[in-house]
Amino acid sequence: MSDVKTDLADLKDIAGDNAAEAPAGDAAAEAAPPVETMPLREQELDQYGRAYATGRRKDAVARVWLKPGKGKITVNGRDQETYFARPTLRLVLNQVFAITEREGQYDVDVTVKGGGLSGQAGAVKHGISQALTKYEPALRSTVKAAGFLTRDSRKVERKKYGKAKARKSFQFSKR
Repeated sequence: MSDVKTDLADLKDIAGDNAAEAPAGDAAAEAAPPVETMPLREQELDQYGRAYATGRRKDAVARVWLKPGKGKITVNGRDQETYFARPTLRLVLNQVFAITEREGQYDVDVTVKGGGLSGQAGAVKHGISQALTKYEPALRSTVKAAGFLTRDSRKVERKKYGKAKARKSFQFSKR
């Protein structure tokens, strides 16, 4: 029963004479193999030096163009303060820049249609995050970890026949 190996020293014997003959200098090089990192995607810009992306949320679709600038966000030809009057909606738009520490560095031009204001704000956020990763591919891991690149696929459930709403029933009367 001497063939049973229970120690790390015994494992060295299994490796054979090759491990024993290797010089100490080569062992350090073999101990740290080269680490392969994910290759960065290429920067995608149009002829005007802008990054383009599409964002979607509920029934809203936002087309987003992003370029270096002073932080001005224009939605359908209007400033973001006039288009999204609620501060919570403006906060949603600026989440991407806050998480990547890029506030005031990019100008954003957005065309959005469909849905309500909340869905449009979510679509613009999705589009900004997509366009930012196209302009600066190194930020992709940060934006992806925050969950901004994933499209929120939740939609309003349709109304069914014989029901008051999608799931709500009419009041039941026993008599």
